[in-house]
Amino acid sequence: MTEIPAAPDAPLDPARDASLKAPLDAAASAARVVRALVAGGVTDVVVAPGSRSAPLAYALAEAEAAGEVRLHVRIDERSAAFTALGLALGAGRPAAVLTTSGTAVGELLPAVMEANHAAVPLVVLSADRPEELRGTGANQTTVQPGLFGVHVRAGSDLAAGVDPYHGVARARRPAVGRSAPGEPALPPGPVPLKLAFRDPLVPDSVSSSARDGGGPVADVAPVQDAEPAPGTDHEASVPEDPGTGRTVVVAGHGAGELAAVFAAHLGLPLLAEPSSNARFGGSAIAPYRLLLEHLGPMITRVVTFGRPTLSRPVAALLARADVEHALYLPEPVAWFEDGRRPERIIHPPPELLGFAGRGGAGRPAPGRGAGAAAAAAVQTLLAAGPGLNGLHVADAVWEHTDGNRVLGSSNPIRDVDLVAATDQHPLEVFANRGLAGIDGTVSTATGVALAAGIPTRALMGDLTFLHDVGGLLLGVGEPQPDLQLVVLHGGGGGIFGLLAPGAEPTTARYGAAVERLFGTPHTVDLAALAAAYGLEHQRAGTVEELDAALEEPVRGRSVLEIKADRTTLRELHARVRAVVAAAVVTPAPGS
Repeated sequence: MTEIPAAPDAPLDPARDASLKAPLDAAASAARVVRALVAGGVTDVVVAPGSRSAPLAYALAEAEAAGEVRLHVRIDERSAAFTALGLALGAGRPAAVLTTSGTAVGELLPAVMEANHAAVPLVVLSADRPEELRGTGANQTTVQPGLFGVHVRAGSDLAAGVDPYHGVARARRPAVGRSAPGEPALPPGPVPLKLAFRDPLVPDSVSSSARDGGGPVADVAPVQDAEPAPGTDHEASVPEDPGTGRTVVVAGHGAGELAAVFAAHLGLPLLAEPSSNARFGGSAIAPYRLLLEHLGPMITRVVTFGRPTLSRPVAALLARADVEHALYLPEPVAWFEDGRRPERIIHPPPELLGFAGRGGAGRPAPGRGAGAAAAAAVQTLLAAGPGLNGLHVADAVWEHTDGNRVLGSSNPIRDVDLVAATDQHPLEVFANRGLAGIDGTVSTATGVALAAGIPTRALMGDLTFLHDVGGLLLGVGEPQPDLQLVVLHGGGGGIFGLLAPGAEPTTARYGAAVERLFGTPHTVDLAALAAAYGLEHQRAGTVEELDAALEEPVRGRSVLEIKADRTTLRELHARVRAVVAAAVVTPAPGS
């Protein structure tokens, strides 16, 4: 291994770095990380796209433009890590790999293990939410410290808002096999750096409306850093007059049918995510996340079943200090630590009924009539065309699937969440929402289809499909599931077009780097890929072709590909927001 000269820690320039005495925002913190990496001799960084890691992606793009580093982009974190391993081997100096939070970090383990045993200087950069959101069930947040076990040298857990420069600088020493004075010598090896970032995750604080883009978000926390509202602690008494409030029921992932039965029994509006398996019945509201913008202030009380993970409007509702909030939790769950969330946890159903009250008592419950009007307006907009988009596909998959449904993360599950009808009871809906990663979706769907022999339809984007393309390989003689993979093919990732990277200020500042780092464009021929693995393949180019293809029974394994233009997503969602707003301008009493 080539010896790397020790780079001294760059001293703080009082004039240049005076602002570092105050907490750093995400962009400033990321710039300091890159500065330390460059000072430590890192010239190559492999980037996998992500939301929480976006500040570092922007900072690295600026460093590349300045000729300080060379970037390599991969959609599969496992491949990204091994690419960085190869760069370190080939160049004889440390290379770095950057991922977002959640399962993305776990994908790095095989390369980290190899780097450990082969003594390769690999710098692992992983993003995370800030400390106050760990252990709360915040989306895509897991326990990262200790994740790589014995396979890493000393690393750092760098808190949000704190200058990370010296923590990153210190990590380069064990990476290249230098120990501190008086400590035993170590071989070179992998060093993990966990970097926490707070919103905003884009430079120059793009507004929250631009971050939402009128649609999905990649990282959503069910509870923000808010103090418990009066009366919402675990020992609080039941409100004296529960009938005078305006209550809604939120059904997150894994809520189950009880949430729908509960809402229907009390006549309360039901805001149900697709993988809640509670999205049915007269109480369910389809485009609820857009309605919350208009009707949210009317809500005074929330009952939550399961774990909400999909939308900022729901996260904002659950974080409001003026809303009384109860969580139905009949048994322990893996997604939060006791005492980390502010809502009241209720186990006995009678007590939950007393907390919620009835929608018909006192003031009217918000949103049911407005929800029907908004859903109808969205359907009218989609019927007017032109062309196919993700909302068309989500609507059709939901309507025409009699067997099990598997929904990929990123845009597809959020498209379903926006448009899926509530007038039917789906057989069962599955999604990997524990950490909401796109990895492993093809294999998960295969397992679901094999488990009970039920024909299964899986909806996913092209990057999700490609991320787990190895899951298409089944050995000779292995059981073949009845599984149709419905792939919305936009030639890259669409969700970031609805997030801050797709906002005009960001694209104007970073130009083509945004498309490269977040859109991750590709030209893979899905038909050829399907043929190579022995799957049938067909394309649908119109709504009529899509409906016809989905009306056919699912037999054997196949791929249904729908080409879509992801450059128009932001405009499409703006139009959806507009028609919903027009439909609920002045809700009638009782709506």
